[in-house]
Amino acid sequence: MDIEVGILEEDMEGSWTLLSWLASCVMVFGGTLPYLPQYQEIQRSSITEGFSTRVCLLLLIANILRIFWMGKQFELTLLLQSVVMIITMLAMLHLCCNIQHTNRVSTKQRHFTDLDLCYFWSWNAFEDYLLFCFAFMVLCAFLPLLLLDSVLFVEGLGSLAMLFDAIMGVPQLLQNFHTHSTRGMRGVTHP
Repeated sequence: MDIEVGILEEDMEGSWTLLSWLASCVMVFGGTLPYLPQYQEIQRSSITEGFSTRVCLLLLIANILRIFWMGKQFELTLLLQSVVMIITMLAMLHLCCNIQHTNRVSTKQRHFTDLDLCYFWSWNAFEDYLLFCFAFMVLCAFLPLLLLDSVLFVEGLGSLAMLFDAIMGVPQLLQNFHTHSTRGMRGVTHP
């Protein structure tokens, strides 16, 4: 009887471990799955106008802030989720830059190092987006070290990360409003 109970307890533990592992995988990759069909649609159609790269900006900022939020301990799953989302957003930006480079008519080049706020996040080369991410990561790595003792700063940084994550749909909504169209968006057909 004791042997049967022991086997049953082991089976239950194994089931919970498997379920926990599956839930973690869904958390890590679930947020990026909607971008896979969007990536494929942009790649297939060579049209980037339906996708706002400013969504990438907000998600990159939110996830970089979350990674460097040193004030509180959080699960490894959330760290991996942030890393996977950063990689996904960089992949989306890379694709958009490649397609815009192919379709470019203008010869005027815009770069991160121009420091022109009128063209912020409208750069021509993928390397400029990487440079921005690197500069932002350096800032996020050193600033919290200086202000780690400030509870207000630590909590504010975590709240800021959540705010950027929460408003990620706003750039896409504004782009659709200004163009009066959803052309190029995943799953949207036009006559």
